[in-house]
Amino acid sequence: MKGKRWLVPVVSVVAVISVSLAGSVWWNFRAKRAVEVPPAIEVIATGLESPWSLDFLPDGGVIFTERPGRIRLLDARGNLLPKPILEIAEVAPGGEGGLLGVALHPRFSENRYVYVYYTYQSGAGLRNKVMRYENDGLTLTGAAVVIDGIPGAQIHDGGRIKFGPDGLLYITTGDASQSDLAQEVNSLAGKILRLSDDGTIPSDNPFPGSPVYSLGHRNPQGLAWDDYGRLWATEHGSSAMDELNLIRPGMNYGWPIIRGNDSAEGLQRPVAHSGDVTWAPSGLAFAVGSLFFSGLRSQSLWRATLTDGLALSRHLEREFGRLRDVVLGPDNLLYITTSNRDGRGLPTSDDDQIIRVNPAGLEGM
Repeated sequence: MKGKRWLVPVVSVVAVISVSLAGSVWWNFRAKRAVEVPPAIEVIATGLESPWSLDFLPDGGVIFTERPGRIRLLDARGNLLPKPILEIAEVAPGGEGGLLGVALHPRFSENRYVYVYYTYQSGAGLRNKVMRYENDGLTLTGAAVVIDGIPGAQIHDGGRIKFGPDGLLYITTGDASQSDLAQEVNSLAGKILRLSDDGTIPSDNPFPGSPVYSLGHRNPQGLAWDDYGRLWATEHGSSAMDELNLIRPGMNYGWPIIRGNDSAEGLQRPVAHSGDVTWAPSGLAFAVGSLFFSGLRSQSLWRATLTDGLALSRHLEREFGRLRDVVLGPDNLLYITTSNRDGRGLPTSDDDQIIRVNPAGLEGM
């Protein structure tokens, strides 16, 4: 049984946030796990190295990235394949960069396309790019560039990639530690990008001839669509002030000009923010009428309930350490990766892990 982690003190969040602190209930639940059928929370993989992103194969398997440059598989029976299906030597995994997002094409069963986002060395600096591979059994071949030249740095590399309900590819990029780039429409840094699956620019993008879908972002790392088709994103703030944003095409989300409750003409304020505490939000998923996002420094799974306004609650606090990605699986369960071996956590012998969570069973945890 994994011990609790005590890296971050408990502090109150801004007044609009309702925090559920239920550690003792969760420990009592874990003590009775053997008699719970099915378990509300289940560890399905251990001994991983900084898994950053995951997606689901049609047969029920899970494909995921490890930041040092490995793409790995859990088969449909939940067995971890001992060898990666691809190791990308070009990946530069220092700081916050490395092999980050992964997404399967919406028609994967037909074309076998797998997309990944990663950081690499370019001259004396760093860059990020999105590559497409073809899955051939237990290997990935046919590397093709989708988009390149995304500014990179030791921090703020973004990295989330997902296909939207429109079949287009959405990509989050960080400001690469140069905050002013987030306001430059002609820079790929500090943006959410939108591309066709082959890397061409959709004709209805808000800035003609540009992949930029929204701008003014510091370091967005989560994307999800709700049941109205609206796009949401999580974003790392500076000195706390982390954000949950409702994304609209062509809108400017203010970094570095505004943050939190600040306002300025033409700039969008977040729907919710963390005030003077830190969520360090990353992955984002929509399920059972709520947005669920993972917290790194806060070591929690956060739930933003969208009915009758927005109410925020906190779950799994410090139970598994730093949480990186959260994805809704085809079984309507949440799949969460830990990030305790990324240089900022206190890993146990089981880390890192992939955890499966029933969102309906989170109350009281």
